[in-house]
Amino acid sequence: MNTFHSTRSTDEMLTARQAIRRGLAADGGLYVSDAITEHRIDVASLVGAPYQRIAATVLGALLPDYDEAELAQCIAEAYGEQWSDPAITPLKPLGDDYVLELFNGPTSAFKDVALQMLPRLMSRTATNAKERDERIMILTATSGDTGKAALSGFADVPGTGITVFYPQGKVSPVQKLQMTTQSGSNVTVAAVRGNFDDAQSAVKAIFADHEQARRLADEHHVVLSSANSINIGRLAPQVVYYFAAYCQLVERGDVSVGDGVEFCVPTGNFGDVLAGYYAKMLGLPVKHLIVASDRNKVLFDFLTTGTYDRKRPFYQTISPSMDILVSSNLERMLYYMADRDTRLVNMMMNDLAEEYVFETPTPLLDKIRSLFGCGWADETQVREAIGSCWNDHHYVIDPHTACGYFVMQRIPRDPATPRVLLSTASPYKFPRAVSESLGLDTTGTDFTCMDTLAKATGTTAPKALRDLEWASERFDTVIDIDHMGELVSRAAAHL
Repeated sequence: MNTFHSTRSTDEMLTARQAIRRGLAADGGLYVSDAITEHRIDVASLVGAPYQRIAATVLGALLPDYDEAELAQCIAEAYGEQWSDPAITPLKPLGDDYVLELFNGPTSAFKDVALQMLPRLMSRTATNAKERDERIMILTATSGDTGKAALSGFADVPGTGITVFYPQGKVSPVQKLQMTTQSGSNVTVAAVRGNFDDAQSAVKAIFADHEQARRLADEHHVVLSSANSINIGRLAPQVVYYFAAYCQLVERGDVSVGDGVEFCVPTGNFGDVLAGYYAKMLGLPVKHLIVASDRNKVLFDFLTTGTYDRKRPFYQTISPSMDILVSSNLERMLYYMADRDTRLVNMMMNDLAEEYVFETPTPLLDKIRSLFGCGWADETQVREAIGSCWNDHHYVIDPHTACGYFVMQRIPRDPATPRVLLSTASPYKFPRAVSESLGLDTTGTDFTCMDTLAKATGTTAPKALRDLEWASERFDTVIDIDHMGELVSRAAAHL
């Protein structure tokens, strides 16, 4: 059976259930399994299969202590009628390339693929009487999309509660409304004064506060876990859509099983592209993974120089979910690329925490570059990409996808290698920025912009987004970073 341990040590070995329940390792590292490279998924056997069967195969390999019946039930609940497309993540042509739509779930963002599954996995993690008596508080910082997707997944799930922190003024108005109007008796939402990295660092500090953990357990029978992609139960479901995309290419006759495919991935926290690396380790013929960044191009600079330096200006952009300077999931990639050298990973992460920078040994950087390419787009280029994608292909993309589209258009293309752009969110989550980019009238509210965009492009706003205009906001709390722990304790007391 696979066991999981921290990227920074092998002192503690856990099952998949235990790793999902805890979320973050006690030493601050992320849970990984050394058995991943021992599995090889037969891609040919999945061609023509529905998304649900692909998910069962991939998740069965990654999370083997969930039995077949458990996974089948989780998958049926996670990928059902709440999705607007039966393919879940349909692949569509985009000129000579392809776009993988990841936004057909209930909150119109790619996070739904994982966060419809994670609550189902989490609810099955209790293995003894003590754990069955505990309640799990999901603690999450969001740069925009994770918050709503997690709230939607965990709202009123028995035995759980969820507290979400988002950076005040640094998410889109639609993203904010999605969170602040969330229903559910077990949910708490608060804005924090600072940026996403500040909130994410504070969340990690709360996880590392053993005294607070003891108080929560003793006084409220509550344990903390995470819905960010630092949780392996959040990352694993994202691996599935790489296999689904490849199988759709084979079904179209555009590749034969075994042919390499290139994926271009807009990413800030590195989880979305890391899932592609996991797919490759499981045997998917991934030729290259292109990391697309916005103006906060810390990943681009890392991949081009080998220096990861978070000592830089933070830019608020029209692609807020990528406005991140500390890409947590990079740590998992470094672990595997460094031949599982926990000491090296621990040293680099300590340097990042203490000096705000780390250097990558040249042989390791060369190995990383053999798989990962990169590029970035500034605000003007993002807007131009939205416009050119519509003008050239009559396909509307959001600002995050536009970062990927811009980068993909500028990287030399191998005509023999299909390229797939991962589209991470509905353009209707960012209607003003998209409408501006298309030269449309943007007077009025974001909801007016939705209607203008729909009329001009012949597309339709997802009902859940359009109906936010009439939803009542439940949460208006704004706190300082150093008060986040107190809010978590208060929320736990009411579970």
